[in-house]
Amino acid sequence: QVQLVESGGGLVHAGDSLRLSCAASGRTAGGVVMAWFRQAPEKEREFVAVITPSGDDLDYADSVKGRFTISIDNTKKTTYLQMNSLKPEDTAVYVCAARSRGGDTKTVGNYIYWGQGTQVTVSS
Repeated sequence: QVQLVESGGGLVHAGDSLRLSCAASGRTAGGVVMAWFRQAPEKEREFVAVITPSGDDLDYADSVKGRFTISIDNTKKTTYLQMNSLKPEDTAVYVCAARSRGGDTKTVGNYIYWGQGTQVTVSS
């Protein structure tokens, strides 16, 4: 089992920055693929960013490329999502996910463990 706890969300203005954290505990030996997804009201959960355990391979949704940065600190078992130049359309609950089943790392169904999420609200 892997437990994930997100933090760092909040209410900000357009153009501001936030850094989200996802602390992992439990059976993370060997490292796990970590990802961020988000879900806005009345919308499906969508992929935001993914990072491999080594931190060498990253990928982002087109909508956040150049503004968001995912990183990992394996000593702290924590994954971060630095979000810059936030826009109102970034408003959503951001959820951390771990351990892809294999296959497409942008697909919700390929992740086994999920956090509870942290709310990010961007006002215009």
